[in-house]
Amino acid sequence: MLQFLFPLKNFSTPESVLLLILRLLFGILLMWHGLTKMSNFESLVATFPNPLGLGSRFSLYMIIFVEVFCSVGVIFGAFYRLALIPMIFSMCVAFVVVHRGQPFAAKELAFIYLVVFVLLFAMGAGKYSLDNIIAVRLYEERTAMATTIVEEAIAHRQRDSEHPTDGEPHQ
Repeated sequence: MLQFLFPLKNFSTPESVLLLILRLLFGILLMWHGLTKMSNFESLVATFPNPLGLGSRFSLYMIIFVEVFCSVGVIFGAFYRLALIPMIFSMCVAFVVVHRGQPFAAKELAFIYLVVFVLLFAMGAGKYSLDNIIAVRLYEERTAMATTIVEEAIAHRQRDSEHPTDGEPHQ
C-alpha cells in the first residue's frame, strides 16, 4: 500500500517541473470551481445535479470536497494518488452522467480535466512533491533497516563459525 501511495520514481528535472506546473494549474483551476460553489452554496443546493441519487445537498458537499480539498492534495503532491481518484471519478460522472445528451462543448471541460487527471495519476507527482519527500524517507528507512538486518545476520554467522554447535565439546 505504501508503494502505491508513495512510489519512489526517478524523475528528471524537466519532467518534475512539467508535473509541478500541471499540478498547480489544474489543481488551482479546479479548486477555484469548488470555492465558487462553496461561496454560493445556498443558492446552488436547490438546483445542483443529483447524478448518483444521493441528494443534491450531499452531491454538492461531495463535489466541494473533491474540488477544494482533493485539489489541495494535488497542488502539494500530498497523498496525490488518493486525491486524484475522487477527482477522476467526479469528472467521469460529470462527463458521462451530468452532461449526458448535451453537445460536446458542454462536456469539454470535464473531459479535459478527466484526461489531465488520468495522465497525472499515471505519471506520479514528480520530485517536487510532498509524496516524493515521504517516498525518499521511507526508502531510506527501509534501506537502513535492511542494512541492519544484513549486518546482524553476518555477525550471527561469524559467532556461529567461531563457536560451532555440532555437539563436540569445546577445548
